[in-house]
Amino acid sequence: MKHSFHPAAREELLAAIAYYNSIEPELGMAFLEEIEAAIALAGNFPDLWMGLGDGVRRCLVRRFPYAVLYARESDRLYILAIMHTKRKPGYWLDRRNGP
Repeated sequence: MKHSFHPAAREELLAAIAYYNSIEPELGMAFLEEIEAAIALAGNFPDLWMGLGDGVRRCLVRRFPYAVLYARESDRLYILAIMHTKRKPGYWLDRRNGP
């Protein structure tokens, strides 16, 4: 299933990659691979993951304390947030209505 990112979610992804690369070279790439795997799983099984209301679901990322928050929109997933699971849980709520 195709996917697209809310602009703020793309920024979160890039910031997290940069952060992990600052800790250890190649760790950012490992993080990106886990995010891509989570998005692929969500695309293959979009209704499997925990619902957060208003059609938004949360797919946890392996190895890292992150989740991919997405909404299914006809033939694609709309990625609302690349959320750190230990930080403000509802900061992304206003993103559901678009950028």
